[in-house]
Amino acid sequence: MAEKMLRFVDIDRRMPEKADAQARRENWHEIYEKIAAQQASEQASRCSQCGVPFCQVHCPLHNNIPDWLLLTAQGRLEEAYEISSATNNFPEICGRICPQDRLCEGSCVIEQSDHGTVTIGSIETYITDAAFENGWVRPATPALERDQSIAIIGSGPGGLAAADMLRRQGYEVDVYDRHDRVGGLLIYGIPNFKLEKELVARRADLLAESGVKFHLNTNIGVDVTFDELRDRHDAVLVATGVYAPREMNCPGDELDGIVQAMAYLIAANRVGLNDTVAEFDNGTLDAKDKNVIVIGGGDTAMDCVRTAVRQGASSVTCLYRRNRENMPGSVREVENAEEEGVDFAWLSGPETFLGDRRVDAVRVQKMRLGLPDATGRQWPEPVPGSSHDLKADLVIKALGFDPENLPTLFGQPDLPVSEWGTVLVEPETGMTALDGVFAAGDIVRGASLVVWAIHDGRAAAAAIHKYIQDRPKAEADL
Repeated sequence: MAEKMLRFVDIDRRMPEKADAQARRENWHEIYEKIAAQQASEQASRCSQCGVPFCQVHCPLHNNIPDWLLLTAQGRLEEAYEISSATNNFPEICGRICPQDRLCEGSCVIEQSDHGTVTIGSIETYITDAAFENGWVRPATPALERDQSIAIIGSGPGGLAAADMLRRQGYEVDVYDRHDRVGGLLIYGIPNFKLEKELVARRADLLAESGVKFHLNTNIGVDVTFDELRDRHDAVLVATGVYAPREMNCPGDELDGIVQAMAYLIAANRVGLNDTVAEFDNGTLDAKDKNVIVIGGGDTAMDCVRTAVRQGASSVTCLYRRNRENMPGSVREVENAEEEGVDFAWLSGPETFLGDRRVDAVRVQKMRLGLPDATGRQWPEPVPGSSHDLKADLVIKALGFDPENLPTLFGQPDLPVSEWGTVLVEPETGMTALDGVFAAGDIVRGASLVVWAIHDGRAAAAAIHKYIQDRPKAEADL
């Protein structure tokens, strides 16, 4: 057990052991080994306990990281879990999939002093895994049961976080989802080697035990109307996420063998769950023995390239039109992909797709970074005379996601949306222009991180609670 903190001067940063890259290519297990208690204690003791903890400041949930690092260093794990879970509904998930290198760990003071960051993510995972193993994680048991009920559309991280918080307040909570399993992106978008599905199912089971009711295989606007939800419940939260794929204007895009990232990942995850997937069985969404090109530079692209490797692709190449320094995906994910044999074609973009009925090559042009755009990022522009062809049997487009047309899907033309299709809400209340209808997560902010969805779900739950509790007072004043 650690005697004191600030031990970064005599204990080196040590990440959890990773499975051998070749072994990783041949299975779908999480790649990081579980850390032992001694390692967790030692790594936690490296924390400098700074007066202004930038790790906490730059965490979207403002987790009390220095506090639970101190408790972990002292071996007080149950208390560490209590503090960790007080601000995060799913710390074992964030510990595994958050891009800590861009958030808490990237802001760590000792990282800035060249001593190497505290391995916050792995310790967060360790704490929560220990909590489950020791029976410290229990279903919510509200002190007061309330008469009001809340409908939540979407069982992704934002919807589940809101459901957890509202149930703890004693509300009846009904979660509606069009898929056949609870979890949304956590189940169907993120591969097993980053997040094993048993962890998501475990949280869903806890919510069900606490009294949350799940209505699966339910399409709003088809199986139940939006107006029916509003009639049944005292408030509605829209937490659908964003799933409409972004397209590119590129000749040959209609050829067979060119697929969208989410369709590809959903198929791979369903196969891993032992579902029958016709488009995988017929080879459309299976990368085995194919030359695969993934277009994009975010975490979804990294999920695709690493999935293709595990499916037995002959080669996997990632095309990204900017350089490595400007890649939006996690640095660790890029490193993991490189270790597993993925080739990265930096400053490269597709010019056209080649083939008769089926794609057999991508004509690629080299890019250079020009003047900054409105966001301050340098805009990529083609290098004349740089075109060359890359063989491709399967092309996966991972260009990002936009909202679906919710006013049409839900039959609610009065549901206000932005020019990008995101649902418009009052910043202070999170409520839309429809009374009692709230929205949160990616459907409001655009495609973002799981940790931000959890943040938004918690904020929406607080806003819904205030709305319901203030309503009788407002009616009494009339």
